[in-house]
Amino acid sequence: MTRAMELELLDSKKKMVSGTYLCNAWYVAAWSDNLADGQLLSRTILKEPIVLFRKSDGHIAALQDRCPHRFAPLHMGKVVGGDRVQCPYHGLEFDSSGACVLNPHGTKNIPPRARVRSYPVTEKHKAIWIWMGEQPPDLAKVPDFSVLDNVPEMHATKRDRITIRANYELIIDNLLDLSHTSYLHDGILGNSDTVESEITVEQDGDDVIVGRYARNATAPGLFAILMPSTPERVDKFTRMRWMAPSNLRLLTGICAPGAVPESGTGYHAIHMLTPESDKTTHYFFTAVRFNVLTADDRLNAQIQDKISTTRRFAFEEQDAPVIEAQQEMIDAAATAVDPIIHSCRAEAIGDARAGGMAGRISV
Repeated sequence: MTRAMELELLDSKKKMVSGTYLCNAWYVAAWSDNLADGQLLSRTILKEPIVLFRKSDGHIAALQDRCPHRFAPLHMGKVVGGDRVQCPYHGLEFDSSGACVLNPHGTKNIPPRARVRSYPVTEKHKAIWIWMGEQPPDLAKVPDFSVLDNVPEMHATKRDRITIRANYELIIDNLLDLSHTSYLHDGILGNSDTVESEITVEQDGDDVIVGRYARNATAPGLFAILMPSTPERVDKFTRMRWMAPSNLRLLTGICAPGAVPESGTGYHAIHMLTPESDKTTHYFFTAVRFNVLTADDRLNAQIQDKISTTRRFAFEEQDAPVIEAQQEMIDAAATAVDPIIHSCRAEAIGDARAGGMAGRISV
């Protein structure tokens, strides 16, 4: 292979998986209810090891998960005094600012370099958000997932998480192009009737919104259960909002043929992607139903469980294997990976990439 061919190959792979991150942004570290008092939670985010814990006042601290003494993981230690992390190896203690506040040995001297990096953290929309950049954190930039706030418990599904062994950009591509639901999720989230759909792409401030509208279709399985008596034919609508770099919110549902979507029913699907490394991604997800038409609590509990289990199955058993295989194919490629664009979607995809895709790889 010539040097020119090598460069062409590397450039083509970088267009698919850039290997860069937008650091001055908020990423989900965990769901709020997954961090208990006294617990040390380990996460790797943007290739950086982090340990999180709740302080005695309930606020959350996030520190670099590496003791500066002998580089032992702090998450293997414990919370002491309510507000400090004790290293498991030699007992050094660090406060929420990252400063070493206790050296239990010898003269008790604390060297100036005995500290770890601390990260700004906030809790919002039932999630713990961490700011990974060097610039001052901007709370106004926490992505809008207010649909999770103040909703009846029965109308919200389990707040869940999986790890996908692929770059987060491939998962964004998967979520922005929902034509795959008719094939990869046939009978669950899509079917043969939803292949032909009206596609729209728009930009709303910094967000990109991709819509699909399938008319006069049989309701896919997960949507059919949302109506007390599902019509034989429905219109199915989806609007996926991408909030760069890696959070997405989907409005999807069904309505009577020719009716406005607001008259129908469905759910807000939450997709929060946090890069762990160049080839692994933390995938947080949940859903909130809207315009609920089923009144029976027992039925709603069954629907709640069905949405939770079906969506996890779709992501973990259907999406993940294909996306992970994509990652492997790209990594192993010996010739340039230059994806073709379906002619019916070329304009829409071009608009989406021009409107926001470039921003996802800014540092």
